[in-house]
Amino acid sequence: MTAPPHPQNETMASPKTAPKKKEAETAPAAAARPRPKRRAADEAYDAIETLLSTMQLQPGSQIVEAELAERTGLGRTPVREALMRMVSIGLIVQQPRRGLLVSTIDLADHLDVIQTRRVLELLIAACSARRATAQQRQEIVRCAEMMVEAAGRGDLNDYMQADRALDLVNHRASHNDSAVRAVIPPIVQCRRFWYAYQHEGEIVEGANAHLQLARGIATGDEAAATAGANRLMDYLEVFARKIIDN
Repeated sequence: MTAPPHPQNETMASPKTAPKKKEAETAPAAAARPRPKRRAADEAYDAIETLLSTMQLQPGSQIVEAELAERTGLGRTPVREALMRMVSIGLIVQQPRRGLLVSTIDLADHLDVIQTRRVLELLIAACSARRATAQQRQEIVRCAEMMVEAAGRGDLNDYMQADRALDLVNHRASHNDSAVRAVIPPIVQCRRFWYAYQHEGEIVEGANAHLQLARGIATGDEAAATAGANRLMDYLEVFARKIIDN
């Protein structure tokens, strides 16, 4: 299911990871290019996002900047910058006399969150299917297979860790920064929803949907990639409706 800092019996044909000729010509240069050093504020954002996603920072709880700086091992300046970014996208709310609070999970609004995420995920999947390097295609499948393995063990923490890794490489592979920036808040909201309302055994279908998405991207088949993204969003919507109806 960021800006994050990562087989079961159901099998499919092995993905063809060879990119198109144009991609093959540019892939070595892209792979050789070193990644820029990350800013402290970006590291703080990722660390705080993890605390939000995993419900270590409970909805409605007050944010204490000094405590977050100590908890993340980062300075107060990058933590403050990260928090302001989260305020701008609604993950953190700022209230008079109460300061910063973790935003609540609105059940009625969550289906709209999933609808919004669906549009963006379909776009990102199509872009990744077209633009990913051979190495990125392999990494995406590997992350999805890790999700399937974790789901089989019922290990939600490993599942979510592999989910974050898949999102990271998928977002980089898409080369669509606008879509990626827009999809991060809905992804975090979906992860929070998972941790708040998790039920044992429900992650297997989600893992298989991620695997379908990953294999579609790996083969360069936009239709297959978007079908996988749609399957994943359908799964999240069914799960959300089940929680809301109860």
